[in-house]
Amino acid sequence: MSVAEKKVVMANYEGMFLLDSGKFAADHEGTIAHLMEILEKAGAEIVAHRPWQDGKLAYEIDGHMKGLHYLVYFKMPGKGMDIVTRSCHLSDLIIRQLVINQPQSLFDAMVAAIDPASAPSAVLPGVIKDEKSEIDLEAPEYDAIDDED
Repeated sequence: MSVAEKKVVMANYEGMFLLDSGKFAADHEGTIAHLMEILEKAGAEIVAHRPWQDGKLAYEIDGHMKGLHYLVYFKMPGKGMDIVTRSCHLSDLIIRQLVINQPQSLFDAMVAAIDPASAPSAVLPGVIKDEKSEIDLEAPEYDAIDDED
């Protein structure tokens, strides 16, 4: 096998990106596109993504008191991590980032949790995606006071 024929190994990653919430509110599609562009330039294949939490930060970070945490699950070769880190540091939309490598079982479970439509059926056993299950949400009636004398 020559150097040119080496197979690229894709690792599973979970990325938590702290975004400027003011810029996200003004142009959420553009902000998400900017983040996805950074990941795609590094060779990432986006599996699932969504906003997680928007709110006040525990402490000020680079003059920001609020931020939006954005969760992204992607597959990427390990050599792309330098590109992601450098691009996030240069971006004015991304305040901080944290990317961790996930084992396949946890990766599949988390993708299923944030995007059930893309989950393999093995992750959600017994779940039928097209039918709604009926659940009785009404509480049974109990009399807290016994009327017997």
